[in-house]
Amino acid sequence: MRILLVANYEPDRQRSMARYAEMLQDQLVKRGYQVKVARPPAIITRLLKRIDGPRRWLGYIDKFVLFPPLLWLRARRADLVHVCDHSNSFYLRWTGGTPRVITAHDALAIRSALGHFPQNPTRATGVAFQRWILSGLNHADRIICVSEKTRQDFEALLPAGPAMTVIPNPLGGDFYPAHATDVAQVRAACGLTAGEEYLLHVGKDNWYKNRSGVLRITAELRKYPRFRNVKLVMAGAPLAGPLRRLAEELQGVVACVGPGDEQLRALYSGALALLFPSIEEGFGWPILEAQACGCPVITTARPPMSEVAGSAAILIDPDDAVGAAHMVAARIADADALASGGLNNVQNYSRNHALDAYCAVYQELAPSLLQPRESIALS
Repeated sequence: MRILLVANYEPDRQRSMARYAEMLQDQLVKRGYQVKVARPPAIITRLLKRIDGPRRWLGYIDKFVLFPPLLWLRARRADLVHVCDHSNSFYLRWTGGTPRVITAHDALAIRSALGHFPQNPTRATGVAFQRWILSGLNHADRIICVSEKTRQDFEALLPAGPAMTVIPNPLGGDFYPAHATDVAQVRAACGLTAGEEYLLHVGKDNWYKNRSGVLRITAELRKYPRFRNVKLVMAGAPLAGPLRRLAEELQGVVACVGPGDEQLRALYSGALALLFPSIEEGFGWPILEAQACGCPVITTARPPMSEVAGSAAILIDPDDAVGAAHMVAARIADADALASGGLNNVQNYSRNHALDAYCAVYQELAPSLLQPRESIALS
């Protein structure tokens, strides 16, 4: 079977989406399928890279003018096209009669544009763009949703839309309990001594990550003797504006900006727990990453966070800092059992399980091509 994966525009630097496409390519090739990756070429952006102002608009030329005809040509040589990110649903229109699958990672931007989240208003251009994305999904033969919650969201948005299949994301990257020397190194880099305990939060500065809630919950936890001296490491985007001021007031907050997988692995492995009180998510990769490193998880008592974490997590209300702190203080003694349960839970999110499910969908949509085979090049 010749599979064409449609990946994201590289200048957009969408790390998680790039990792997802790379994982699919690697695993499908290992199973004997012929796989090619197509993505919008960064032609205009590179030619005019010295122009600062309209860089984003120049990228639209690459993505929406130059790429579609190239995709149409390549899709004709494929047996199946898999668009790896639902925000690229526009490209489904350019795949001709080739069977087409698209992965829906979350409905947050679309639902924001529809006014579902007043705390995250969307400009008029953004509203139009998200409606375009939603409309484009109707051109899929199958929508693969990364969680049951994501499926429910998209079924509500597209009640007469394509069939949907839930295939949870497999654990991405190399996450496992780090060696003590690696943990010591990352502690030193963060200015933490060997004996200092810390809670860890991993995330960008998106509204739904609830970073202000992370700080408020930590402040409430500090009122308990057990957590009086516990630090907070916030890994990901830098703290800015009100968040930075709140962190300065709280004290004992360490920012670790843009850590790589090795640093994250060590941070997870050395943490007292991952504090991940997101308001919304499409999946919640940090939950699995933490569990794979033997790190206890504290997360939101609503899907998909509770769905991904399974029974191996302390579940809290992200909007109730006092209640959340009380719950954590009451259950932190179960940290060892939570860590052990998390390691078991991660086994449900293996790449083999995910690829079995992907291949079943591919073969259902292309029944005449039930087995991998040698075939002509896609390029």
